[in-house]
Amino acid sequence: MTQSHGRSRGFTLIELMLTVAVAATIMAMAVPVMTDITASIKLNEATRTVERELQNARLKAVSTNRAMRVRTNCPSTGYLRTVEVIGTSADNASDRCLQSAYPYPPTDVDAISRPNFDGPVRSLPNEATVTSSVLEFRPDGTVRTVVSGVAATIVTPVTLTITRRSNSRTVTINGVGKIQVQQ
Repeated sequence: MTQSHGRSRGFTLIELMLTVAVAATIMAMAVPVMTDITASIKLNEATRTVERELQNARLKAVSTNRAMRVRTNCPSTGYLRTVEVIGTSADNASDRCLQSAYPYPPTDVDAISRPNFDGPVRSLPNEATVTSSVLEFRPDGTVRTVVSGVAATIVTPVTLTITRRSNSRTVTINGVGKIQVQQ
């Protein structure tokens, strides 16, 4: 009686090891690409935060008929805050971005007393930074740049640069209030 030995089904150990080695090589090549994509996503998130704050300040200025300022790096690097222009020296005070001095939401709900529309202090996500600037959005939707406490008409567009780990993106604002994220 002869017994035929057919080939067994399945994979040999060598075939499995080769498959694992090829898969590991492909995954190792993908790690730097994934790291770059993640860094780009985090920079984009910080850029969107700045752009949204600017858009919201413009909308708030138009809807409330009050001038609003967006102050970057306020109270320190990597933070920004939208504050209402109240027409006093407090507009340019160094403590204007401190929530302890000007809380959000305001403790005083009287519509006559000001400020009533200051926003919260926002931090830029993912350790991003932004160039220092103060932009004033007027009730008609236009924008002015504030230098040494004086609001001046924007002749050439203002560019804010958002940086994260040596990569950067820019947000450009022109005098009529158009806000653009540059790719």
